[in-house]
Amino acid sequence: MFENSNESRTSLSEYGEFGLIDHLTRNFGVTPENTIKGIGDDAAVLDFKDEKVVVTTDFLVEGVHFDLAYMPLKHLGYKAVMVNLSDLYAMNAKARQITISIAVSNRFPVEALEELYSGIELAAKLYKVDVVGGDTTSSNSGMVISVTALGAAKEEEVVYRSGAKENDLLVVTGDLGAAYMGLQVLEREKQVFKVNPNSQPDLDPYTYLIERQLKPEARQDIPPLFKALDLQPTSMIDISDGLSSETIHLCKNSGTGVNLFEEKIPLDPAVISVCEEFQLDSTTIALSGGEDYELLFTIDQKDYDKIKGNPNFTVIGHMTQQSEGMHLVTRANQKIELIARGWNAMDNKD
Repeated sequence: MFENSNESRTSLSEYGEFGLIDHLTRNFGVTPENTIKGIGDDAAVLDFKDEKVVVTTDFLVEGVHFDLAYMPLKHLGYKAVMVNLSDLYAMNAKARQITISIAVSNRFPVEALEELYSGIELAAKLYKVDVVGGDTTSSNSGMVISVTALGAAKEEEVVYRSGAKENDLLVVTGDLGAAYMGLQVLEREKQVFKVNPNSQPDLDPYTYLIERQLKPEARQDIPPLFKALDLQPTSMIDISDGLSSETIHLCKNSGTGVNLFEEKIPLDPAVISVCEEFQLDSTTIALSGGEDYELLFTIDQKDYDKIKGNPNFTVIGHMTQQSEGMHLVTRANQKIELIARGWNAMDNKD
């Protein structure tokens, strides 16, 4: 991180809380039609006109959600925004504004926070959201980031987790498991570095996997695509904790069962190859890995032709009666109970 003695290090105390906020947010502008007042007052003033407001928030805690041994601060800022925007897109909403709050210890100089905020700024620019507020405070150990994201959608377009029906098709965007395998590669190289700090890892074969872990992209393209296809999902969720956990969430909220077909789960060839290298089962990784930030949703069977052949979507199963239970149908056509084994933020196990 910022340990090179030749690098400039400006103490946070040189700015003070409000000076630091002014310094870090000096490049953030606003979109006048949605944001009346952004940073610089006691609260932001927003204008959503005839749309419903959608709000989500997340914490990222050093040592729990990220490791600065291999997570560049600019990437961390970018990812912190993506984690929240993904939740908005899972509601079929358009992202509009975000607030950023951070707690840091005095081991971080101003230059480190500039790197963090450069990632936030890039994400805000690319995803066309306004940064309208936040807070900074001190931490006794490490870094904590909290992002709140606000979006908007017409009432009839909002999609909840609770709308799936028996016989609806279960559909996923993109591919799964890459982010988790990128994490495994980075953790392995971290251990190698501890043993031999002079080692130079060759990460080129793992580029896609590492990018999916360090710089994920929320699926902002999907809600407009639904509109273009005249498609209204019956339920939806983003895949942050693993495919199995998210599928179970849809089932429990909708009062359905599911048959999820192993052979239909979309896997990038790099995931299959690196799973073999690590002697891991690729299906297990897709089900439990998490941090893919793809969208998992259900549609009425009559809408199948609207997504048929579309490279963004893969039909991976169908919803059943609740009494039939939640199952993974293996390639051998055996039914296995679907169990949530994804990320659990409250799990204290090492």
